[in-house]
Amino acid sequence: MPDGGEQAQDSISADLIDRIPCGVLSFDDRGTIVALNATLASMLGYERGVLAGRQVETLLTVAGRIFLQTHLFPLVRLQGRAEEMFVLFRHKDGSDVGTLLNAVRQERDDGAVTDCAIMEVRERRKFEDALVRARQAAEAANAALQERTKEVEYANELLEQQTVELELQQQQLQESTAELEAQGEEMAAINDELMKRTQDLEHARTVAEDANRAKSQFLAVMSHELRTPLNAIGGYAQLIDLGVHGPVTAAQREALSRIVRSQRHLLSLINEVLNLARIEAGHVEYATEDFPLSDAVSSVMPMVEPQIAAAGLTSESSVPAEMMARADREKTQQILINLLTNALKFTPSGGRISVTARQDGDEHVVLDITDSGIGIPAEKLDSVFEPFVQVDVGHTRKREGSGLGLAISRDLARGMGGDLRARSELGRGSTFSLFLPRAQR
Repeated sequence: MPDGGEQAQDSISADLIDRIPCGVLSFDDRGTIVALNATLASMLGYERGVLAGRQVETLLTVAGRIFLQTHLFPLVRLQGRAEEMFVLFRHKDGSDVGTLLNAVRQERDDGAVTDCAIMEVRERRKFEDALVRARQAAEAANAALQERTKEVEYANELLEQQTVELELQQQQLQESTAELEAQGEEMAAINDELMKRTQDLEHARTVAEDANRAKSQFLAVMSHELRTPLNAIGGYAQLIDLGVHGPVTAAQREALSRIVRSQRHLLSLINEVLNLARIEAGHVEYATEDFPLSDAVSSVMPMVEPQIAAAGLTSESSVPAEMMARADREKTQQILINLLTNALKFTPSGGRISVTARQDGDEHVVLDITDSGIGIPAEKLDSVFEPFVQVDVGHTRKREGSGLGLAISRDLARGMGGDLRARSELGRGSTFSLFLPRAQR
């Protein structure tokens, strides 16, 4: 039976978890809620006591339930964690509650439990709607611009035809005075139309600039709305750790350390989301430098080797130290992680993953990531770089992922002056080739 000190510690820990500005939820492999904090209960409009023991699916929207079953839960079971997931919860009054969720699966005395940290996103949907409207306006303006361009081209063709006619009719100038006067009036009308279309094009450009400003505003608000509460969490945790509010036990200090680590991790995830938005908006900055490809590979391999070993695979890398690239080192490493993770997902146990390097002419160096996995059908090879595309080759084993990794990787590669290409043979594996500019010595 715990003594009075232990009970006080438990009470402080429970009170601390209840007061942190994010929801905390734990559920077992059957989906039964085993614990939650007051913040989450309040976020969903419930008294905390009525939720314990319920199925976690009862707190989600229909889309949220599908996402839990097909993406979130399988990902947590496979990798032990899921990071920065957008999940729609259902409020007691029936309204949707948008959240960002991080989850980790842990073994405890009474079995496996999935622990979740949940942050409500209040402003995101409003600005997403504004961004969609701005994007639609920009697309409509672009379509109008193309239509106006066709009309201008038609007008130019008409003017050229009239010029030829005028040259042919020069000898008949006396007889054609009336006709020339009519043509002059027609040309004046065309000029007026061109002036009007020029004004329309200026308006279309203004609409496109407004759309870009809406994107920038969206990014700025998202950054503020998400980073501010996370920074507050980190600050409060540090104050408690310093003993500002009283002595802190070792167990409490460990809990505070976990809170701080989670807070820093969430900040890192938010930065990644904002970077993805910048890629789509064309606002990514590249820190170009000369660096050995072997350094990039050696820094990435230790991150994925535990997963490779856990999957029963072998890996090898062979990159000459003298092979240099001129690119953004961090983004090159991000692409490598995406490609190695992709190879890991589609290679069955007993397979092999390798990383090799070669030179492609005088302009590029190439990193080849090769696996002995299931391969890609030839007719689907061109579509793997499209956003949200996951190739289904008929195997029953479900593979998680959003389908964005390859699309983002190719955009980053092209942004650095390179490219990302693939070749594959069904049933024998795939090779993804990352082309990067060669460092000029």
